[in-house]
Amino acid sequence: MRIASGSFIAALALAAASASAATLPADPLASPMWDFVADQAFGAGARVAFDPRVKVRFPGIAENQRVFPVQVDARGIPDVKRIVILVDLNPIQIPIDYRLDDADAFVATRIKLDQRTPVRGAVQLADGSWLVSGGWIDAAGGGCSAPPASRVKGDWAQHLGEVRGALWRSAGTTRAQLAFRHPMDTGFVNNISSYYVDELALTGADGRSLGKVKIQAAVSEDPVLTMLPRARAGEAVRFHARDTNGIEYRGTLTDRAGPAA
Repeated sequence: MRIASGSFIAALALAAASASAATLPADPLASPMWDFVADQAFGAGARVAFDPRVKVRFPGIAENQRVFPVQVDARGIPDVKRIVILVDLNPIQIPIDYRLDDADAFVATRIKLDQRTPVRGAVQLADGSWLVSGGWIDAAGGGCSAPPASRVKGDWAQHLGEVRGALWRSAGTTRAQLAFRHPMDTGFVNNISSYYVDELALTGADGRSLGKVKIQAAVSEDPVLTMLPRARAGEAVRFHARDTNGIEYRGTLTDRAGPAA
């Protein structure tokens, strides 16, 4: 039996990497991190295309790099099963990974920005392919390495675990919004370890899964998430979240009068 030489193995690895990169379309934003971020988010060999039907909405300038609102709306695309928010030049590049079970293709949250960077929304379809859109954001930087305001004030422990949320229904759409009190520590501040809400699940009153979200510390302190679960008329929605210390947060969202915040 012949054993392949080290140089031959290295050549094979290089060829495999080149083949993977070749499957990616050229980045219209010309990001230096596009190939790396795409590989982390989509996996090698994924079918990826840029598509303006993935509507990624955000301010043109980050006035506060610690709290930057981002909304991904792909309701015009059929068979969306997953939504991912990507921040190319952040040290934590995938703040949100949302798997839709029984929900419309929409998510909104607030993230931290560490520097000027592309911010993207990516959606995975039922056939496994991905559609991507986004744009560059001007930011002063430091959003991931600055201590949370609650750490500076020293009152974070007094409010840890407080949760507010409600449902709003309009024209056949149910909007669910959840707001957690949590420092969402990135681990990039001296003497403060990484600590953040990392999982959120929504279920219907009958126990069926509506959606699951993997959350990273690049989501802003006191995270707020808005989603569109397909709750039935008058149906409450249950939530179950957990942070990286194993603390669990449970509750039920019920109807609130008036427009959603």
